[in-house]
Amino acid sequence: MKQSLQLRIGQQLTMTPQLQQAIRLLQLSTLELKTEIQEALETNPLLEMAEEGESSDGSSLEEGEEGAPPLNGSEDTASSVLASEEAITVNADGEAGVQLDSDIPAELPVDTSWDDVYDSGPATGLAAPESGDRVFESQERSSESLREHLDWQLGLTPFSDTDRVIASSLIDAIDEDGYLSLTLEDILQSMPEHLGVEMDEVQAVLHRIQNFDPPGVGARDLRECLLLQLQQQPQDTAWLAEAKCLVADYMQLLGNRDFPLIMRRMKLSEENLSSVLQLIQSLYPRPGNAVFESQAEYIVPDVIVRKHQGAWRVELNEEAMPRLRINAHYAGMIRRADTSADNTYIKGQLQEARWFIKSLQSRNETLLKVASCIVEQQRGFLEHGDEAMQAMVLHDVAEAVSMHESTISRVTTKKYMMTPRGIFELKYFFSSHVGMADGGSCSATAIRALIKKLIAVENQRKPLSDSKIADILCSEQGINVARRTVAKYREGMSIPPSNERKRLV
Repeated sequence: MKQSLQLRIGQQLTMTPQLQQAIRLLQLSTLELKTEIQEALETNPLLEMAEEGESSDGSSLEEGEEGAPPLNGSEDTASSVLASEEAITVNADGEAGVQLDSDIPAELPVDTSWDDVYDSGPATGLAAPESGDRVFESQERSSESLREHLDWQLGLTPFSDTDRVIASSLIDAIDEDGYLSLTLEDILQSMPEHLGVEMDEVQAVLHRIQNFDPPGVGARDLRECLLLQLQQQPQDTAWLAEAKCLVADYMQLLGNRDFPLIMRRMKLSEENLSSVLQLIQSLYPRPGNAVFESQAEYIVPDVIVRKHQGAWRVELNEEAMPRLRINAHYAGMIRRADTSADNTYIKGQLQEARWFIKSLQSRNETLLKVASCIVEQQRGFLEHGDEAMQAMVLHDVAEAVSMHESTISRVTTKKYMMTPRGIFELKYFFSSHVGMADGGSCSATAIRALIKKLIAVENQRKPLSDSKIADILCSEQGINVARRTVAKYREGMSIPPSNERKRLV
């Protein structure tokens, strides 16, 4: 094959660094965005946090001025992000109006490259915000783990050296729920051979650990856990003997909710069996949770939706969106005709700062548009609850706001909306649809709400089966849903099947 030179003309789409940055910021969560902003503040001297009541150019907003946020009180607090007021109001007719003010100056030529400022390394920690008027208390607290709690009790209990080694191995095998995760045979095999440990020694040490706090710790199954807790109850506890007998001998029947057979075998009346069950239900099936508690994770909403004068108002959460501005002092040091290294560096940092602020503005505008479109289509949910949720997919919103579905997917991922009915992820408002008898459609979220409502009012002596729920939805609501679909939605809501929902009233 002979080599030759050829000239071809073609076109290709290349993403600019500004577009790459805007797309990356669009898919970040609130916490990740704060981390990104903090990194930008640390690396770019032209960026700084704007004080409350200041705009991006450093001017102050007085009460009554155009663009100034309303005062807290009877009026709604408008969201101010990047020191510009942005809000969308959806009226009763479904028309949305966008209010935007703030304009970034034109770009300056820049000689720096993208890698001079932005890198692809992992994000670092976020520094705590500073405020002269508010005092932030740390929400993190030191909590003792279950293993530390057991080790502390082990140090206070007299053990021989060999038994202490066995006890340490047993404690290491106890999971966060308080159950022994390994068999005694496995623990015995892990013991050093020179100790000459026998199985009866391991069992004896285990029995001593099972007397530690919390009651029921070290159990190998639920039956043993409940029996350990019952054994530590005061001897004068009412129905204690019956509860021990029920757990020890009829645990399988209790799990199957076969109350009539339990009453016949234990020769108990329905009222007495109810008292025994109340005592058993007062026990802890996961004793380790009484000591080990995971840290609570708080969700900060990105969008706030509230009803104002008959219209639903969509606003950005100003607490979640830090205000940025360009440092006027450094920007004033730029000399147009100067080509020195210092002047070129300041120009480059100024350009990067403007790109960053524009990317944040683009993110906020896109988030507002998508959120307002969701509110417009889901006004029934806001007014009446889950049962009025409309079927909606990403394509519906993409067509309404003239964006690509991938953009809608990015902007709705890990973003949360605060409504009068609670805080929901934007993905929550998207669901598939199920056909109805009249030819219409019903969203999967509405069907879940109907299933949950039917189960809440069912006869606890004879719970509704999945087939019965499907028949009720078809006959009363006109929703053509299969039994397996009902089972899938029920399991998705962590609702047990009918045989496990049976109660002795």
